[in-house]
Amino acid sequence: MPGIREVRRLPYSTEQMFDLVADVAHYSEFLPWVIATRIRSDDGHEMVADMLVGFKAIREKFTSRVAKVRPGEIRVHYVDGPLRDLDNVWRFVPLADGGCEIDFSVDFTFRNAMFEKLAGQYFDRAFRKMVNAFEERADVLYGSRSSSATSVA
Repeated sequence: MPGIREVRRLPYSTEQMFDLVADVAHYSEFLPWVIATRIRSDDGHEMVADMLVGFKAIREKFTSRVAKVRPGEIRVHYVDGPLRDLDNVWRFVPLADGGCEIDFSVDFTFRNAMFEKLAGQYFDRAFRKMVNAFEERADVLYGSRSSSATSVA
């Protein structure tokens, strides 16, 4: 299963970043390609959500189960959609200066191996664009940025 990982140090607290990532209902306001979301259930520890993503004429719906362990981790497990598998993990580690380190990883498998080879070339760029969108959203919600990003493959 191909995977991508990004580690960033941000000036925001673990609680702030946890809340931002856990707020799936607002993803369509700032995440590229996210057209709409629907929360099926959310008990504070586990959420089941649908996400409609699209690019040009292509539209796909994903359903995921989201496990939330405040304020340190969010695990997203793919339930249904066009892929074979898609799992991601957000880890939020507090830093001495009051900020936090975010460790975000995604593992995915397409149903079609040839499509995986083709799309895999673009997935890395799309992933980084999404991570940037979360960071920009944090800037809007919590104040100006003074972060440093480190990529880990």
